[in-house]
Amino acid sequence: MPFKVKPYVSEVTRFIQDLKQSDPQLEVKQKQGRALLWDRPQNPELAKAFDEARVPQKAYVYGSH
Repeated sequence: MPFKVKPYVSEVTRFIQDLKQSDPQLEVKQKQGRALLWDRPQNPELAKAFDEARVPQKAYVYGSH
């Protein structure tokens, strides 16, 4: 009698699948939240100023001066 092997699904995967089933708009909400904080237009002048202000780090930062 051959065994039927079910593919392994972790608890975390099952939790995420259940969460997505209980709230079908979850992915849309995630994308909207990401757009609020991360997907923003960048200011090239400000980025250049940050790069110019960068101080090089020493090879061994924990050494005494």
